[in-house]
Amino acid sequence: MPGVYISFPFCNQKCSFCNFASGVFPKELERAYLPALEQEIRTHNWSWTPDTVYLGGGTPSLMEPAALERLLKLIPGHEWKETTMEAMPGTLTRENVRAWRELGVNRVSLGVQSFVTSELAKSGRKHDAATVEADCALLREEGIGNINLDLIAGLPGQTPESWRESLDGIERIAPPHVSVYILEVDEDSRLGLEVLQGGGRFFAGEVPTEASMADLYETAVDRLARAGIHRYEISNFAVPGRESLHNLKYWRLEPYVGFGADAHSFDGAVRTSNVESAQQYVQRWSEGRTPQLDQSPARDDERFFVGLRLAQGIEPREDEWTRFAEPIERFVEIGLLERAGSRLRLTSRGVLLSNEVFQEFVNP
Repeated sequence: MPGVYISFPFCNQKCSFCNFASGVFPKELERAYLPALEQEIRTHNWSWTPDTVYLGGGTPSLMEPAALERLLKLIPGHEWKETTMEAMPGTLTRENVRAWRELGVNRVSLGVQSFVTSELAKSGRKHDAATVEADCALLREEGIGNINLDLIAGLPGQTPESWRESLDGIERIAPPHVSVYILEVDEDSRLGLEVLQGGGRFFAGEVPTEASMADLYETAVDRLARAGIHRYEISNFAVPGRESLHNLKYWRLEPYVGFGADAHSFDGAVRTSNVESAQQYVQRWSEGRTPQLDQSPARDDERFFVGLRLAQGIEPREDEWTRFAEPIERFVEIGLLERAGSRLRLTSRGVLLSNEVFQEFVNP
C-alpha cells in the first residue's frame, strides 16, 4: 500500500550541516502554512488507503497536538501500520508524547547526530547525551518503543575516539533502529558551502577528511552489527523486523504521496514535487494555484541506483543483465559488486563507493 509523507519545515534552530528546505521562520508563516497543508490533504483524490504515515521536516515535534490531530484526521485509515514522528531532542514533553500515541504515532525518529557535547555545540545543536537518554526513557514510558536515533559521521571536531563515545551512547539506549549518515558537503548547507569555499566559519576547518568519514562509518557498521543492529540500507540499520516500513517504500519504488513544502510523490510511474519554500507554498494556495511544481516520468534506470542501496540488492531483469553486462562484470571483478544467485548487491567496499557505482547505471 502507498505511504504518506507530511512536511513541516519549521525549526527552532537551523543547524550548520542541514541542507533541507527548513529553518527558523516567523510564527505568522507557520499559522498560514498549517491551513494550506490541511487544504492540500483534504483535496487530494484518496482512491486508496495508506498503511504508513511519516511526519518530517523540519521539526514536526514542535507542532501543537491539536494541529497534528487536524492533519491526521484528514488521512484515511487511522490504523496505519507505522506512523513516524521526527523529533529534535529536548523538544519532547510527556503531554505531547502521550497525545502523539493517542493519535496513532507509534515510531519516533530523534535527530541526535552526536552524543558529544562539543560536536553538538559546533553544529548549532543545544541538547546533550543526557537529554537524548531522558527523551528515549520518556518515549518508552509512554508506550512508544519503536525509536530511531540519527548519527552523522563527519561533524566538525569529530575523532575516532569521540565517535566511539557516540556509539557507546547508542549501545546504552539500545534502540531498534539507527540511521548513520556521512556528512554531505554541498552548497545547500552553511557548513558545506564554507568547506567548499575553504573558509573557517562554522568550524569548517575541523571537518574530517572523506577517508576519515569512511572509517567512522565502517566502525559504526561493525559496532552496530555486534549489538544486533544490522545494515539493511546504506544509511539505515535495524534489529531484524524493525526496519522503517515507510522508508522501504522509497527504496523499493513503491507509491507514496507527499504533502507540504518540498514534498515529493510517486505513483509508480510519475514523480511530482511541490515548491520548495514554505512561503511559496502558502502563497500559491492563497492564489488558488496548486503547490505542485514539477512532474516527470519515472526513469527506467532507477531500479539500480535506488535498489542497490538495500543490503539485499536487486534482482535484475534478463535485459538488464545484458544491457549492463560490462559495468557489472567490471565492478564484480574489482570487488564493488557481488552476485548472490539471481541478485546483485554492493559489497562492503562498494557501499563506500556507491555513488561511483550508481553512475554507471544511469542512462545519459
